[in-house]
Amino acid sequence: MIHVRVYAMLIDLVGSRTLEVEGARTVKELLDILDSRYHGFKKELEKGFLILVNGVNVLHLNGLDTEIKDGDTVVIFPPVGGG
Repeated sequence: MIHVRVYAMLIDLVGSRTLEVEGARTVKELLDILDSRYHGFKKELEKGFLILVNGVNVLHLNGLDTEIKDGDTVVIFPPVGGG
């Protein structure tokens, strides 16, 4: 079971801050599963979201091909802006 936490407008889309997903072996597969469950999920991500696997940005790992396994936590949130 992969633990997924979402923030911002994704909460409204999925109806919860936390989800549990089975069957995903990579971040890309996870996003595909979430998009099939929640129409427009990946479209929302195009607006600019960060994805962390166990606290590490996937950009510093293997991108969307980053492997995930049971017990991992994936966090998806918009980047923080400031100024």
